[in-house]
Amino acid sequence: MTLDDIRAAADRVRGVAVRTPLLPCPWAGPGRLWLKPENLQPVGAFKIRGARNAVARLDDGQRRRGVVAYSSGNHAQAVAYAAAEAGVDAHIVMPDTAPQVKIDNTRALGAEVVLVDTAEREAVAHRLVADHGAVLIPPFDHPDVIAGQGTAGLEIATDLPDVEVVLVPVSGGGLASGVGTAVRALCPRARVVGVEPELAADARESLRSGALVDWPVEQRARTVADGLRAQPSALTFAHLNAVLDDIVTVTEAEILAATSLLARRARLVAEPSGAAATAAWLYHSDELPPGRVVSVVSGGNVDPAVLAEALRTDAVGPVPGPGDPLSAGR
Repeated sequence: MTLDDIRAAADRVRGVAVRTPLLPCPWAGPGRLWLKPENLQPVGAFKIRGARNAVARLDDGQRRRGVVAYSSGNHAQAVAYAAAEAGVDAHIVMPDTAPQVKIDNTRALGAEVVLVDTAEREAVAHRLVADHGAVLIPPFDHPDVIAGQGTAGLEIATDLPDVEVVLVPVSGGGLASGVGTAVRALCPRARVVGVEPELAADARESLRSGALVDWPVEQRARTVADGLRAQPSALTFAHLNAVLDDIVTVTEAEILAATSLLARRARLVAEPSGAAATAAWLYHSDELPPGRVVSVVSGGNVDPAVLAEALRTDAVGPVPGPGDPLSAGR
């Protein structure tokens, strides 16, 4: 993946994906933290960038045959949206444990949704590709998808060229691969740090061991951050190795507290996956390089019950200082 690939993707996603701003956070102290609110995208998450870029690159024959995707929710909605905008049929395979709001939103966009057991998503998607002659648009394991996600990094580098740290959530690794590629090319002094839940920290273990490490899907499914339960592919792992300086992990309590704080202080509705990067800044700043930080709020498609749980946390008082523990009794 190169900067030229990402710049070409930026031309394709323009007018479909929102060019989200960088929001300064005065409650975090002047000049310390900016938020990249990808929850403001038309499908509520950054995934529209990669989906739009991939659909825009289809030829006429491929468009007639349609597309297939598998996803826990945000990529599902993004492909459904991009396909509808382009007049392309879409079949979306989703786990039957996906938040109902994501299932409903995907259907509302006109896609045919197929619900399966989480472990069967990819196999069913490949069967649909064979049955329909359709094109598979995977959630992260594709150069066009990675390039599309990288347009968020292009915008960060343009809007804050002296950024010193970029925090980006890691799941399958497409967003971190693309953002990291753009930021490293345009802001070479900046550090790019991935963020994972402790309960789904397979990418961190993989990077530290130098090879992909498999965590069982049941183990990764424990985290409330349903968008961060995937594992990197060989393609994204190679990119993560090249562009990430480190990966920080956050607890379930920290994720929910950050979700609450973003809603109450930044007026941003973030899903737990989207709040993970901010949780790293709030509770693990002692593990981060110093300087001006951009935290990517990757999505906002939160289940109402999960949001209610998050809002019952204590993240309503002063912003924690570096390394401050969460208060007890949440």
